[in-house]
Amino acid sequence: MKYDHATVEKKWQNYWSENNLFTTHEKPKKKFYNLVMYAYPSGDIHMGHSKNYVIGDVYARFKMRQGYDVLHPFGWDAFGLPAENQAIKVGIPPEKWTLDNIRISDESLKLLGISYDWSREVITCLPDYYKWTQWMFLLLYKRGLAYKKEAYVNWCPGCQTVLANEQVIDGRCYRSNCKSVIEKRKLNQWFFKITDYAERLLDGLNKLSGWPENVKTMQRNWIGKSDGCDIVFKVVDSDMNFTVFTTRPDTIYGVTFMSLAPEHPVVEDLVKGSEHETAVRQYIQEATKRTEIERIEKEKDGVFTGCYAINPANHEKVPIFVADYVLLEYGSGVVMGVPAHDSRDFQFAKKYNLPIRVVINPPDSELISESMTDAYEDFGVMVNSGTFTGLSSEAGIKAVTEFLAAKKLGGPSINYRLKDWLISRQRYWGAPIPIIYCDKCGIVPVPDAQLPVLLPEDIKDYIPKGKSPLAAVESYINTTCPQCGGSAKRDADTMDTFVCSSWYFLRYLDPKNENEFCSKTEADTWLPIDQYIGGGSEHATGHLIYFRFFTKVLCDTDYISVDEPAMKLFNLGMVLKDGEVMSKSKGNTVPAGQFIRKHGADVARLTILFAAPPEREMEWSDEGVTGSERFINRIYRLVIEHKSSIVKDVPTNIAQDDENLFIKINQTIAKVTDDVESFKFNTAIAALWELLNELYLSKKQGDVFGYGLFTIIHLLSPFAPHFADELWSLIGGEGSLVEQEWPGYDVKYIKSKTAIIVVQINGKVRSHIEVAGAIAEEEVKKIAFGDHRVQRHLEGKTIKKTIYVPEKILNIVVQ
Repeated sequence: MKYDHATVEKKWQNYWSENNLFTTHEKPKKKFYNLVMYAYPSGDIHMGHSKNYVIGDVYARFKMRQGYDVLHPFGWDAFGLPAENQAIKVGIPPEKWTLDNIRISDESLKLLGISYDWSREVITCLPDYYKWTQWMFLLLYKRGLAYKKEAYVNWCPGCQTVLANEQVIDGRCYRSNCKSVIEKRKLNQWFFKITDYAERLLDGLNKLSGWPENVKTMQRNWIGKSDGCDIVFKVVDSDMNFTVFTTRPDTIYGVTFMSLAPEHPVVEDLVKGSEHETAVRQYIQEATKRTEIERIEKEKDGVFTGCYAINPANHEKVPIFVADYVLLEYGSGVVMGVPAHDSRDFQFAKKYNLPIRVVINPPDSELISESMTDAYEDFGVMVNSGTFTGLSSEAGIKAVTEFLAAKKLGGPSINYRLKDWLISRQRYWGAPIPIIYCDKCGIVPVPDAQLPVLLPEDIKDYIPKGKSPLAAVESYINTTCPQCGGSAKRDADTMDTFVCSSWYFLRYLDPKNENEFCSKTEADTWLPIDQYIGGGSEHATGHLIYFRFFTKVLCDTDYISVDEPAMKLFNLGMVLKDGEVMSKSKGNTVPAGQFIRKHGADVARLTILFAAPPEREMEWSDEGVTGSERFINRIYRLVIEHKSSIVKDVPTNIAQDDENLFIKINQTIAKVTDDVESFKFNTAIAALWELLNELYLSKKQGDVFGYGLFTIIHLLSPFAPHFADELWSLIGGEGSLVEQEWPGYDVKYIKSKTAIIVVQINGKVRSHIEVAGAIAEEEVKKIAFGDHRVQRHLEGKTIKKTIYVPEKILNIVVQ
């Protein structure tokens, strides 16, 4: 009898839906919030996307069977550049393109048998969702955490919009279909003041023991806390001054020049009306075209401003340059040039013939500036440093900091690499920024009662031309000031889609609520997320920081009671085909719907799960598909042929001949349980393969064999749920296995009565011997030395020593 996947899968999907098996319990007794990162609707999902959803589903079903009331929702990250660009390309509105794709993808996800509570589906481009995205913006605005300023920003010429720092990778646009070189432009933009939460974002990582260490390390580095000292340098013949942050105030006597970032706001005032203004402006124009990587790696250069600053320690006058190796995003955007003790400053000083003054000597030698080929950057002993000469660097850092603080010219300071989050986007397809500009009243937030500010549908041209397409829609832009009633204009920009994804996990808790984004009761019931699944470490310094920031703000305002959104995080490896990441742009995808109709959902699921550990990349292959089909067919034949032998109760009287099989059954239950809990799905399925082989090799009769078949059906259910439910039905089971308790195991039958010992000679495997599990080492050696294969390899050799790993390996070292 051939297994008919199409009929079986449709049957069980209908049963799950009709019986509301995955509808969330309103009042959970034992809650478990299982969340996969929601999807971008780019068309029909393919097997690269499916990995995320299948893995989330395995874990959700497992938790259901352990007695948890599981919340397992899904939704769509529906705004954004890819949808808008594709809609422009094919000549249809972004909303139609997006919603059509969602319908197609919904069908494929349902074909996969994912256990989502579809009644909680959210779509971020619909007004009932982005109303609350706009509400979030206004909450931050009212708390002083959203502000607008003119600043140099990352401009993507390909996408024709601004990008946040986190969306610029190696000087290029983060979008795989763009990758344009990023330019710097000076624009008036909205920012979220995430820097106010830098310390709390850093401290909160200590709570997240269930997050991957590499993600936490990336966040720590991105936040980039540095303990150091602020030093105030006054500009000669001016009321101006600027502050430098440094971690090495012990080198202050070695300052021979100052460098400002080309984007630094003080530069314009510094050179205005001077003979150097033209040269400086020209340099800035060229410098801001270069990528950050180019600025860091290329030969250091700059331009003299014609101005000087006073070193507050020795009162020396030092020249002020604008130099592109100084980045506004780091420190204060000002560098005190200490060429003897900083390599970049050393290169700059050499190029412009600036003095190089040694002020730190190594502990055991003396530096001579004229013979130096690079800077000495380590700690040492202060020299040529006035009253501080002779102090160690460590003592000097403290002493100089205290000296500057006493003079009110600086003092101890903490600096963060993290910068405020730029959220303005010059595109149509995003949540409109709920701000109105009135000549009389200034910046006016849209009142809550007037939300949502709807995207206009009468737009004729979605193509960006350096500013948002919304700016050209008169019916949208022109409005009335809610304060004075006079004529006013709306903000033409939309929000970064990362704003939508920073709070989506909360809307799932209360998706139909028209009065709140989520009631406090629902938030208290389900938060925090117990298991968050999806993506890779590329989210570490974007979404995974942003949604932690939003959570802390909402906790501070008492809308929710937790200040961390997710206690456990699991990142996935990518799916490859032909050695490259599966991607529509590369033409190497395996569409989910098409594949499932041909091979079945459970074959798709098993292929994804068995190919590799889920945190690693996996190569999609025809061999993997064939192996999954063979696995299902072998189990199906065995169950059909021995249906009448299946035993549902744990056998009590185990015959000696059946002991090893019964031990294998219990070991398999224990291993699959542990492996699913720790996301080792490939080894869990390997354990099921092993049990299946044991069942085939057994005498195929008796209670233990029957119980083995019963067990394998139960353990299959998270991985191949349609197939498992069908087998459960064929052996007389009622309903679905997801309604059944997860099987337990007998600890007395976990340890094998025998063990297979690998015998090595000088590290090379020469034989395998079977011994009693609790046998002494001397007995193992006696059996090994009596083995004819071992004897052959020992002939004429002297045994130097033996190394025994109990019940695993005996290594014989010979000469």
